Amino acid sequence: MTDQSTDPKAIGGGRAAGKTASGHLERRAAVKALLGDTSDALFISGLAGAKSDVLEATGADCKRVFPLVGAMGAEAAMALGLALAQPNRRVVCVTGDGELLMNVGTLATIAVLNPPNLSILCVDNEHYGETGFQRSHTGRGVDLAKIAEGAGIQAVRTVIEESEIPDAAAMLRAGNGTAFVLLKVGVSDPPGISRNRDAALNKNWFREAVLGEA
Repeated sequence: MTDQSTDPKAIGGGRAAGKTASGHLERRAAVKALLGDTSDALFISGLAGAKSDVLEATGADCKRVFPLVGAMGAEAAMALGLALAQPNRRVVCVTGDGELLMNVGTLATIAVLNPPNLSILCVDNEHYGETGFQRSHTGRGVDLAKIAEGAGIQAVRTVIEESEIPDAAAMLRAGNGTAFVLLKVGVSDPPGISRNRDAALNKNWFREAVLGEA
């Protein structure tokens, strides 16, 4: 077994202890750097890790974040619908590798429709963090960036090193077509960001952020 204390790719603690990935960036800091100024975007986030990554960057009670609970794999399709319905707003989907693998065909529909206000950030730690850190397909050779390119998305980047973040961050906000960034991170289990999980409350918060108060 790899000695976690000497392997820079094994940075996890707790449930993630001893797990390794090809990425090494710390997810919370890297996501925050990629998202940059979050003051004008609408966010659809995946479960657990992806949700907390976004809430760390925006603030736990940001009404412009719609975090999914119990709908693993649905975030890309929901973000597509939102981007089409709100063409004058920047829509950012933040998802995990395990979640996107569950509904990877959505990338083809996104590529065909190509809304210029949609950005997708896939945080890839090569594990299913929601269910116990089992290794996902991306840890066995599946490349989601290549799948996005094959689907027809034109603006695609893979971020492995910190030096690659500024270019990818600029592309996420360019608005010339749908953008897809695959962020390779190390395996870690940072504390979750607490937020009220009441579904009706979150729906109303997000509706208010999109349409204004009723």
